[in-house]
Amino acid sequence: MSQYISEEKTQELEIKANEARQLLIEMLTVAGSGHTAGPLGMADIFTAMYFHVLNHDPKNPEWEERDRLILSNGHITPIRYVMMAMSGYFPLEELKTLRKFGTRLQGHPERERLPGVETTSGPLGSGLGQAAGIAYASRMDKKKVRTYCLMSDGEQDAGATWESAMFIGKNKLNNLTAVIDRNNIQIDGMTENVMPLESLKAKYEAFNWNVLEVDGHNIEQFVDAIEEAKAIYEKPTVIIAHTIPGKGIKEIEFDYKWHGIPPKPEEAKKFLSELRTLGGKIVSEHQ
Repeated sequence: MSQYISEEKTQELEIKANEARQLLIEMLTVAGSGHTAGPLGMADIFTAMYFHVLNHDPKNPEWEERDRLILSNGHITPIRYVMMAMSGYFPLEELKTLRKFGTRLQGHPERERLPGVETTSGPLGSGLGQAAGIAYASRMDKKKVRTYCLMSDGEQDAGATWESAMFIGKNKLNNLTAVIDRNNIQIDGMTENVMPLESLKAKYEAFNWNVLEVDGHNIEQFVDAIEEAKAIYEKPTVIIAHTIPGKGIKEIEFDYKWHGIPPKPEEAKKFLSELRTLGGKIVSEHQ
């Protein structure tokens, strides 16, 4: 049992994560394009971030004292959009504009289009460097805000990621916590076949990071890791979150082919039916 989050709160977040997955399937189906597997896999972590971890104000997105959430793997932004809508940054109805011409909800997030998005992301490997700059500036300004950087495991292939990791470790940016979505897939196949990453833990420890590993679908574990990271004074922390791509829909779990395609309408009906059996309200009836 977690000392940082109650069983009741955990259950509430689990229901929200299920609702988020339903909204995600609906918006991707309407858009007719977008990424499915990664956003489904990160629904639990994004729910924990927006409804428990982050110090933020949806009614005042530019609040100076807010925590900063940097999404490095911008292609999974649909789940971030869902979380932002659910927490009040914009109406749920706007989710149906994903990837439409002129929308604020671009396929990759654009900072100047949507208040509450901290950085424009798309090129993988850039986010950790951006987070490093923000965290370093926060320290210089003596601000008690935290910076969180969410990354894919595939972008650990990028050299820029390790340059940033070295800078962060050298400067002991303990106000920065990185989260790696360790779902083992990328667009061309399984990560360990495309470009083996292990041992990620040993690599980050060699760069002077504190490393924690969690089940990315266990909200209690994730929240505990976030709180432990806050207590580590002498170094930054990376949380390696082991997730299942396509989580919640059995037939597409761990199938890398679903990395970058949306469901067709008939598939969406089947997927939504499966998600609804897991609990939570039928989202489409509440829009």
